[in-house]
Amino acid sequence: MRMRDTTATRMTTPEAARLHLSQLLSPAFPVGGFAWSQGLEYAMDGAWVTRATLPQWLADWLDHGAGWSDAVLLSLALRPGADHAELDDLARAACMSSQRLLETTEQGAAFAANLAALTGRPQAPVALPVAMGRACAGLPLPAAEIIAAFLQAQAAALISAAVRFLPLGPIQGQQMLAALQPRILDRAARATTATPDDLTSATWGADIAAMAHETMTTRIFRS
Repeated sequence: MRMRDTTATRMTTPEAARLHLSQLLSPAFPVGGFAWSQGLEYAMDGAWVTRATLPQWLADWLDHGAGWSDAVLLSLALRPGADHAELDDLARAACMSSQRLLETTEQGAAFAANLAALTGRPQAPVALPVAMGRACAGLPLPAAEIIAAFLQAQAAALISAAVRFLPLGPIQGQQMLAALQPRILDRAARATTATPDDLTSATWGADIAAMAHETMTTRIFRS
């Protein structure tokens, strides 16, 4: 039996929409994000990233890497009349490695399947930021707020990976996340006016780490 789609009823107020957004971005929402590190595991294993340099790695990820790319894709997917199938193609083309492609497509497919189960409405599998934008397009919330919440969840997942790998305590990880929040808000605001031409990346070290990750003898994460 399909569940009745009550999304329209639930999303009539910003308060209800924020609860829904929080649910979609919760670690308990089963998309498998805990299994991926975007090449960070390889970088930590090779001492490219340490406790001291992790904040800069995250800042570069947000300014010039997958964080920024996902913010742009999410922004485009939130807009009225967005062609989500076309954006999915664009998201796939923007992936610099096979593992990064698997990361965004497998999480996006899981996200879509979970949402379909919750609403009773079919959801075609697409890359994660596109799936997120499609799901949140009707929410009565500013686009910048949705993008910032998504970026914070992604940054938190990367920090969680570092906590599991480095000599980095959970509180130190939370301090790093708090310090990153002004930058998250700034990049989210910029992404609201971005165009497909702004979909750029210049984090060569992260891309090389993601490509080399599959050659590691022992791995905790899938990317």
